[in-house]
Amino acid sequence: MSLPPNHKRPEPVEVVKQRRDAALSGLVDGVPYVQFLGIQVERHGDELTAILPFDDKLIGNPMLPAIHGGVTAAFLETAAVIQLSWSTLWEDMESGAFDPSTLSPDNMPYLPKTIDFSIDYLRSGLPRDAYARARVVRQGRRYASVHVEAWQDRREKLYAQATGHFLMPGS
Repeated sequence: MSLPPNHKRPEPVEVVKQRRDAALSGLVDGVPYVQFLGIQVERHGDELTAILPFDDKLIGNPMLPAIHGGVTAAFLETAAVIQLSWSTLWEDMESGAFDPSTLSPDNMPYLPKTIDFSIDYLRSGLPRDAYARARVVRQGRRYASVHVEAWQDRREKLYAQATGHFLMPGS
């Protein structure tokens, strides 16, 4: 059985994975503050998990010791912005309208701008690695709402959560 003349063969899985990983890397590596904090992002399919590896510079109160609240806020906001940007880039990247190999610190897509960001600190961030996952609650052409949850040892035992509202690029 032969394929119709206008049928496009699917790309090899490794090519698709490399394109997705390159796009995510470009997105994360292009923000200097993300690099300063050491935030990393793992991708499993279209699901992202932000990781904040522990470092002594993240401690705000050495008496407890606890991760600084500002670091926690930055971590959650970063997870939200990366997830929102990723969900926006995903369709363009998969359709071929966006070439992830063009991403660099000098050539970044416009990121969503924070309108407001409300954080609930549920317990102290301990001196260990932290993880966060963001979920886009609503995304339109002009506005998006994102919820983020952060944990350390057990996913069901959150140490912080946040809800943010963002102005979408091009608005």
